[in-house]
Amino acid sequence: MSELGKATASVSEGDAAELAGETGGVTEAEAAEAAELMEAPEAPEITFDEKFYPARPKALRPVARRRQYFANAPSLELDGLNKTYVEWLRNQAMLGDANVLARQLSGQASMWQHSYAHPNPRAAVERASVWFTAYPLSFMTTPGQSFLGAIGDPELWKTFREIGIRAIHTGPVKKAGGLQGWAETPSVDGHFDRISMAIDPLFGSEDEFRRMCEVAGEHDGTIIDDIVPGHTGKGADFRLAEMNYRDYPGIYHMIDIPESDWHLLPDVPPGEDSVNISPEAEQALQKAGYIIGRLQRVIFYEPGVKETNWSATRAIVDTTGQKRRWVYLHYFKAGQPSINWLDPTFSGMRLVVGDALHSLLDLGTGALRLDANGFLGVEKSAEEQPGWSEGHPLSEAANQLIGSMVRKVGGFSFQELNLTIDDIKATSETGPDLSYDFITRPGYHYALVTQDTEFLRLTLRLAMEIGVDQASLVHALQNHDELTYELVHFATRHKDDVFELAGSELTGAELTEHVQDTLRNKLTGENGPYNATFTTNGIACTTVSVITAALGIKDISSLTAEQVGTVREAHLLLAMYNALQPGVFALSGWDMVGMTTLDRAQVSELTAQGDTRWINRGAHDLMGTNAEATVSASGMPRARSLYGPLPEQLKDDQSFARRLQRILKVREEWGIATSLLLDVPDVSHRGLLVMVHRLASGQIQVTVLNFSGESITGSVHSTHLEAGAQVQDLFSEKAVGQVDDLHSFFIELGAFQGTALLIEEPVSVEDEA
Repeated sequence: MSELGKATASVSEGDAAELAGETGGVTEAEAAEAAELMEAPEAPEITFDEKFYPARPKALRPVARRRQYFANAPSLELDGLNKTYVEWLRNQAMLGDANVLARQLSGQASMWQHSYAHPNPRAAVERASVWFTAYPLSFMTTPGQSFLGAIGDPELWKTFREIGIRAIHTGPVKKAGGLQGWAETPSVDGHFDRISMAIDPLFGSEDEFRRMCEVAGEHDGTIIDDIVPGHTGKGADFRLAEMNYRDYPGIYHMIDIPESDWHLLPDVPPGEDSVNISPEAEQALQKAGYIIGRLQRVIFYEPGVKETNWSATRAIVDTTGQKRRWVYLHYFKAGQPSINWLDPTFSGMRLVVGDALHSLLDLGTGALRLDANGFLGVEKSAEEQPGWSEGHPLSEAANQLIGSMVRKVGGFSFQELNLTIDDIKATSETGPDLSYDFITRPGYHYALVTQDTEFLRLTLRLAMEIGVDQASLVHALQNHDELTYELVHFATRHKDDVFELAGSELTGAELTEHVQDTLRNKLTGENGPYNATFTTNGIACTTVSVITAALGIKDISSLTAEQVGTVREAHLLLAMYNALQPGVFALSGWDMVGMTTLDRAQVSELTAQGDTRWINRGAHDLMGTNAEATVSASGMPRARSLYGPLPEQLKDDQSFARRLQRILKVREEWGIATSLLLDVPDVSHRGLLVMVHRLASGQIQVTVLNFSGESITGSVHSTHLEAGAQVQDLFSEKAVGQVDDLHSFFIELGAFQGTALLIEEPVSVEDEA
């Protein structure tokens, strides 16, 4: 019997009942079914690691519940007095699965085999330094093939390995959206409103997910999954919370409003299950002592849709027959109720940790992305001041708990945390191993648009001064979201600090406005009619459509071959910026095949509520296996590709994919991903960017990039350059200069060109002798 089998064989029938229903209250048949669920799979054959470490306990593969009660749901009242409905919800709930997983893992020796206290970004980068970020809804497959089947295709992994990609971030593939009665409702945020640990059949099966992880391992790769510590969707857990069922209200920031004060709540429109409260109602509820009131900002603000971070539920009958209405917090959309990390039941914490362990130990992933993990603490501030919700110590504590648990079972994690550089530094000390680079991402877009790297250099230097290690960041091209330009560091905590830009002194708030206005004016409207602003967060666009707008191309429907060539050069420059520095380099299918945005009319239903990001999520056929299809299996319209599918690109030495391969080869051979950023010096031409790194070998490596559309002859100067040292181009493997006595050397770069250089120490007289 396997270790898991031994661990669970001794569980009593009473314990099994508790596992099936959190706190009991189930039939003997259900208890027996729960015990049966916990029977272990057969032990796998011994692995390579086990031959060298025979005493190491075998990895556990805990089993989550998977019980469905009805093929056709009976027509009954859908409230807390309907025991059949409550039982059905309870067996769909994530909290229940989390409890089952936890009981199988507690007390097992395998939970103590990895260090976990401190993040280890370089270990994570060494494990997988180049990531492909997938988006399931937009990934085109062969007819009849699932997304997970396609991502697990050995041919895809062979191609990725050839190019230099070592990990796939799948994007969210578990069930998301909500429940209305017995029926599932669609996701309101691209499957980031999770309602179950089960894989959504839209994307494939659990078996396909596990097979994908196995294929990745066979190609020395890693699968990265998602968890969402900040919120869920309105699934079974939320519906049970509305019914005040056991521990479930403790999952969320929910406040039970007595019927005597329902006059403070807005009416819920017919057909809806909640309504966003107005600023006036928010203030009234705060004065009445129910909620903490307004927060530091309203993310996804939309007049008449989301004016505050609070919504009120409809009236619902709970399990005791009492009518209840709740006010609940949602940092994001109303369908994404926020998780409470400091409730006495710790239900929210249990749910999130259970979801993480399910992905790592049951499904077999190697890493997790933490979404919305900067909003895990909230409390009342001084009178008339917004509630404290960003940079809260509870978020840091919760992130340490999640990051430590992931490391404890052998994985690593990264956070997509768009907060100040100070907050990113604080969370990186104890929490996830890696952080998304919101620090310099707006900077490199601004550099391309203005052909001036001054703001980009400012952000890089600020990160160095505050103590953020570039190797701890995930430097990315496009993902499924917008081009974010909130510049939270400058717009919030440092809004009154003074910064210098373009010869002027600007406060953080003024600098934010200047950069945002520049990007909006250059990339949207008349200059970029194919792009769109997304609320106050940023711009909906692809990397290609950023470049075309920056180049002054207003019509992308009929690009010439020369224009496509210029776009490709600029695209490779942005890839070099992100890849030829310490940290993870990430890119998407939209980058790999050069996708433009969709026409807004193609996704008008999806953008009707103001979410313009759907125009940058066009379907793409990465491997060229479904050339005739006009939509993905999920129904996303196909966008235009400038570069073509990967198999075709790999036949052309000048294609985007082949030239990217050469960039990644230099990056890997010289260990640039795990180097240390030493200097971002001033430059002799405003379009130049210079980054000086120390490699693990102790050698100095210099990345030089030309963000302008003209050829440049300029000097590179840094005190880290030793006089007399030879300068070698790592791409051509030829000497291209020598460092002079002023610690400088000259370089020539064409428009939108870049290179990686090695500074070879001068040979001393003693060495020659």
